[in-house]
Amino acid sequence: MRKLVVTEFMTLDGIIENPGWSMGYWNDDIAKFKGEETGASDIMLLGRVTYDGFAQAWPQSKDQGAAYFNSVRKYVVSNTLKTADWNNTTIISGDVVGEIKKIKQDGDQDILVHGSATLIQSLIQNDLVDRFRLLVYPVVLGTGKRLFQEGTTTTLKLVEVRPIGSGGVTAFIYETERK
Repeated sequence: MRKLVVTEFMTLDGIIENPGWSMGYWNDDIAKFKGEETGASDIMLLGRVTYDGFAQAWPQSKDQGAAYFNSVRKYVVSNTLKTADWNNTTIISGDVVGEIKKIKQDGDQDILVHGSATLIQSLIQNDLVDRFRLLVYPVVLGTGKRLFQEGTTTTLKLVEVRPIGSGGVTAFIYETERK
């Protein structure tokens, strides 16, 4: 069975929105951490806003991760998107929870969720997230979309903590504890 893995760039105060602030910290250790994720996954699950941004950026990118992002099987959750032109993309609408449960049953590599703050809230509420891979940056923004919004409840088990480079970035890997 697949694990659904949420991966985020996050500030100390929990903001995950528009992570352009993280780019100044990019280094080989972060690239390695992100490469571990893509190497363990063969499906990306995205919300509509993240999908639109990725679909505009990755097809033209010369970045080392472009081959993965452009070829991996992608599912975009949207009730308004009618066509998805980015390679290997399927639209999920209607019974989103049921569809994601089916995808989790088929295969053994991870399903990776980038960005997609609104989708993540639904995934947490429906107990579909198995793991969180968080790169936490020494930045405080004060406002923006948070990974865990007010009212969100979940219990996590810390699996790994890893300092990333010398810039104060820390990787945290948590698994969801099921009741």
